[in-house]
Amino acid sequence: MHSHDQRPPAYRSASGIELKASYGPEDIPVEHARILGAAPGQPPFHRGGFAQGYRTKPWRIFQLSGFGKPEDENERIKFLLRNGETGFLMEHDRNTADHLYNVDHPDVVARKEDVGLTGAVMQSVRETELCLADLPIESTFGHAGGAVVQHAPFALAAYWTVAKRRGIPLAQLFGTGQSDFFLTYLGCVTKQQVPTAPGLRLNADIIEFCSEHLPKWVPVSIAGYNGGDTGLNAWQELGAVMANAVEYLDEVKRRGRMDMTLAAQRVGGVNFRTTMEIFEDAAKLRAARKMWHKLLTERYGVTDERALRMRIHIVTSGAYMQYQQPFNNIVRGTLMALTAVLGGTQSLGVSGYDEAISIPSEHAHQMAVRIQQILEHETNIPAVTDPLGGSYYVEALTAELERRAWEFVDQLLAQGGFLATLDSGWLHTRARENQESQAIAEARGERKIVGVNCFKEDITPWEVDGFPPVTDAYPVALERLNAVRRERHETAATAAMRDLAATCRDPERNIMPVMMQAVDAEVTIGEIGDIFRQAWGDWQTPKLV
Repeated sequence: MHSHDQRPPAYRSASGIELKASYGPEDIPVEHARILGAAPGQPPFHRGGFAQGYRTKPWRIFQLSGFGKPEDENERIKFLLRNGETGFLMEHDRNTADHLYNVDHPDVVARKEDVGLTGAVMQSVRETELCLADLPIESTFGHAGGAVVQHAPFALAAYWTVAKRRGIPLAQLFGTGQSDFFLTYLGCVTKQQVPTAPGLRLNADIIEFCSEHLPKWVPVSIAGYNGGDTGLNAWQELGAVMANAVEYLDEVKRRGRMDMTLAAQRVGGVNFRTTMEIFEDAAKLRAARKMWHKLLTERYGVTDERALRMRIHIVTSGAYMQYQQPFNNIVRGTLMALTAVLGGTQSLGVSGYDEAISIPSEHAHQMAVRIQQILEHETNIPAVTDPLGGSYYVEALTAELERRAWEFVDQLLAQGGFLATLDSGWLHTRARENQESQAIAEARGERKIVGVNCFKEDITPWEVDGFPPVTDAYPVALERLNAVRRERHETAATAAMRDLAATCRDPERNIMPVMMQAVDAEVTIGEIGDIFRQAWGDWQTPKLV
């Protein structure tokens, strides 16, 4: 017997929200409808933190860059700045940085051909000086690297030490750190890293140090991007970012040394991703600002509007870039960047079209900047703040994402908080579930990706050859490591390492002042890693079933 059911197939967003064929005022929940009259710049800021939006301050063009030797990264940063980048983002070699290893560590030696492929090798402040040579760090917004928790103290201290050696007051610097839990505790789990509890201590120390010495610096940036590219969907990414912020703010509150309004300002610069799901991801950014306002006012009693305005950086999703027909990625990068701008981001980095093949080439990096410049100067998008505001569809999506995200926050907190779900593997399981369902949908052709599982014919398959291999990063880094050991003032370095070890064992001391001393004494990243491991041991990777 044949079915006569002619109902159309269910349409769903990437995060599983069922979508209607059209939307009207009845689809907007009453609670959300109450705030529809709020203009951009008015609480709860879902429509944007500032009334004039991009009219008075364009978004910052902020590309991730780095490979090979520090000189190579320096050259690429200068290239991007010449081409219109308005802030620079350093990348450290992940073979050494993520684990806090020097290049002569056995695990790095075993993979020495990979050294320099994921960022520049910087084992001591000397190499950071080479990377920052002739860059106007006193007047340019900089990201010091330090994407992962245990690496951030070294990366930040090295950047700030270079500034001090140039005679630039730390209070003059403006930029950001990251010090993110999502990357190496959830996505790319490293062989060795500190447990989550001392990791929280390191981040709280950085927040307090910046509040005292670097008022213009964003000390940590919660990287929902890394959670999203690992598999968390839109509302899970939102919820996990808020739960991560709770860890920081609760710890600062427990310490009792810092005003909560100031703490909220320091933690309120976050990082999300945008994908090809245009409306859902634009709604995600609107929901994020609304949730941030609610979290701070209701949980912490914050009333200062400067703290209540969440600041958002977007990186377009690298996971959505394909190695097949790579020029299609220019279109993908453009659409994901458009989504970020429609959602009201403050800064933006666009993935290179060759990212699925190699380190971005100069041309791919230039195109990533040009995409943003075209959006800014040729589309008239900056003329109107929150151009999607009032759309029945977008407002309904914003409200639904927020509802699901708060439920996810409750689930995280019920298990002991964000860090506890990393320790237990619960968050990893949620990400894996989404990865598996997405892979199945792609294999079945239910999720179509042009050039990958449909429309595969390509008349220019060989035009993107990828970045030339990095060949000299390892031997040069090894030579420089040996030079530091020969030439530094060994008594000063030994004393600084002894003080750093004692500080690690004393939770009442802030680690950053002595980290600055150690970096200035040319203590290397591997020596700092050894001190951390001796003090705290290694994180026990959860076993997933």
